[in-house]
Amino acid sequence: MLYRAGFATVVAAAAFAFAQTTAQAQQCGTIELGAALSATGIYASNGNNTKNGYEFAVKKINDAGGVKIGGKCYHFAIKYYDDESTPARAAQLVERLIDQDKVKFILGPYSSPLAKAILPVTEKYKTPIVQGEAASRSLFTQGYKYHFGIIATSEKYLAPIVDIAADRAKNAGKDPSTVKVAMIFQDDPFSLDVRSGVVDALKKYKMTAVVDDRMPKDLNDITGFFTKVKALKPDVLLISGHEKGAATAAREMAEMKIEVPLVGMTHCEAAKLTVDFPKSAEGFVCPTQWDETMKASDKLFGTAAEYNKAMQAAYKYKVVPYQTADASAAVYVWKDAFERAQSLDQEKVREALTKTDMQTFAGAIRFNPDGSNPVKEMAMRQIQGSKYKVVWPLKMAAEKLVYPRDAQY
Repeated sequence: MLYRAGFATVVAAAAFAFAQTTAQAQQCGTIELGAALSATGIYASNGNNTKNGYEFAVKKINDAGGVKIGGKCYHFAIKYYDDESTPARAAQLVERLIDQDKVKFILGPYSSPLAKAILPVTEKYKTPIVQGEAASRSLFTQGYKYHFGIIATSEKYLAPIVDIAADRAKNAGKDPSTVKVAMIFQDDPFSLDVRSGVVDALKKYKMTAVVDDRMPKDLNDITGFFTKVKALKPDVLLISGHEKGAATAAREMAEMKIEVPLVGMTHCEAAKLTVDFPKSAEGFVCPTQWDETMKASDKLFGTAAEYNKAMQAAYKYKVVPYQTADASAAVYVWKDAFERAQSLDQEKVREALTKTDMQTFAGAIRFNPDGSNPVKEMAMRQIQGSKYKVVWPLKMAAEKLVYPRDAQY
């Protein structure tokens, strides 16, 4: 087993517990969680964001006294392996965590393809898993009983852009059915579910998809798609290809001077678009599971704004990715479940997870029988002056949508 420096390590509870006295720390037991995360490969950026969120929550919980069960305290520790952004590797490592390392509770990987690979393993061993980084709707249609996902499912990611386009058309006195949409998606479970949500939204308004393409597997070149966009002049451009696809799209849009009034794209923050492509990314509308302006809070992390400030101080983020917030919330769900179960028994903890009903800094968390979270809302943020501003839904908006977008090439 290859360990990645600083990543594939056991995060010992004692390392986070010394806000208390040594004597107090010695009185606490350890609850070990396991995670296969991407330290290398195409998902490494968000794998690191996820790990930062896990680490921050573990320290926060342990410093606050840990988990209380039956009059005893327990500190969280996490054992990590690098899944190398490879589904087969992720499945192998999660099986190792459960079968060889005897880890009884699992935190999720980053991305739907990796989650899809490991869920049959956790189900096989009847090992509960809480994850906040895999949104593909298909993950919740397999009848899994041990899988709990806290984020909004992927069909909700770009569908609101279609609602925005319909709203703009109505304001201009036009029929929404006249809006032309061009879209391209990575050929993976998450992005194809994003597409499914968009297709349903298009049908609602009787809109037309003038281009509906797939990205190449290496995500390195989509100029063929943009050539069609230039020729057809759509009103809306929709792109979902994780962080690498987003970066490729932003770069090639600048090179080809692509001008479309409304652009929606996933993974803007992870792709560091405001840093690496500030001009071409101006006006992009990006879905997010979390924003620091959200009116959400809890007793442990405080408000969304307070979490944001603490994460910026701890990890030097200019823009805190929603992946870190959801990762922290996933660890918080474990604390809540253990304390309600008052047990370390897997079945009793799984039963407690099914009854989760929490208000957190990252939003409300409950679980449907299929393990999905029906109360999680998406927000749309537009890049304005290299800052992310919530523009939709209107009840959450901090700024007005700039439309058409002010492309700067």
